[in-house]
Amino acid sequence: MAPIPITIVTGFLGSGKSTLILNLIPQLPHTYKLALLKNEFGDVAIDSQLASSAAISGVQELLNGCICCNLVGQLGDALESLRKDVAPDRIIIETSGSAFPATLAMEVNRLGRETGNYVLDGVVVVIDVENWKGYEDTSYTAKMQQQYTDLIVFNKWELVDERNYEDCLDRVGDLGLQIANVKSDKGRVDQSVLLGLDSALAKDGDSVHGGYSKDKKPHEHPADHQTEVEVLSVNLVSEGDTPKSVDLDSLETFLLSAPKDEVYRIKALVSASHPLASSNGDLDDSVGSHEGIATYILNWAFGRWTFTYSNTTLPAPLKVASSAVDTSVSAKHETILRMTIVLARGEAAKWKARIEKGGMIEQEGEGGFLIVDRLV
Repeated sequence: MAPIPITIVTGFLGSGKSTLILNLIPQLPHTYKLALLKNEFGDVAIDSQLASSAAISGVQELLNGCICCNLVGQLGDALESLRKDVAPDRIIIETSGSAFPATLAMEVNRLGRETGNYVLDGVVVVIDVENWKGYEDTSYTAKMQQQYTDLIVFNKWELVDERNYEDCLDRVGDLGLQIANVKSDKGRVDQSVLLGLDSALAKDGDSVHGGYSKDKKPHEHPADHQTEVEVLSVNLVSEGDTPKSVDLDSLETFLLSAPKDEVYRIKALVSASHPLASSNGDLDDSVGSHEGIATYILNWAFGRWTFTYSNTTLPAPLKVASSAVDTSVSAKHETILRMTIVLARGEAAKWKARIEKGGMIEQEGEGGFLIVDRLV
């Protein structure tokens, strides 16, 4: 079985972590099984909502200590309990602001290597912009959190004026780090940014594109709320009757070339003749029995990626013409890659042009054509 993805959400008490998770739940498929591991005394009302939510399949609590210090030895037992009792599609670890994400992330990675049951999908830090100045007394912890995070979510920015928000951005900039960041919409961030693609989401074909389409958006933003990310849809379509594979050498070059401050997530269903090693060098050990061309799930997040076998069938080609190649889709055409790329604001046009230029996403051998569209 594919390892269970783990998302770590951290931030100081009251920053809005639980609200972020509550706003994530309605964006997930109804059959999606989400488990929560908490290490914090939080808002009782919000925590009770999380515990009672039908979409939360299981909750474990590690209290009376910091999860990255004296409780780190209990993490494996807590995760194993959730894995056996709940069999979740994903586990979210919500931890207190005093926790050190690097230690926690390294422990998750260690457990993943030793058991093969888990994989770290990302570390998200939630910052309360309204009370940012209150962090100055614990600036060391705040800096350490951000140095070992993948995504910063600026929360409650609507409650301050532009000057205070810019002050918060400047203090983050003082760290000298290029970190992906977005502003929440009253505690909400699109799941396409927070979560990578896993086997459960891949079953819902719409989830590969994060619920985006040219005619539908997963969430209607107010007119004065500018979209925090831009999204590209990439489809690689083969021609002919015989199954074709994506060129994995070109694909790996593309994954290695994507800067973390420009490209936030890459999610794809990929038809391939053999597995691609994950960014840590590991191969999915379940692929040995899958000979010939098979479908794999590619999940790239903040410079790391996994490539795992999936029994999901790629959807039929979209009946549109590529903006790069004017061609019609017929019954002899087959989708061999369906990808979503979530980018920082202002990056979509540049990356669309790069991909359409060729050399990044190609069919193995000759033939095939790309359909690249901007969704957001």
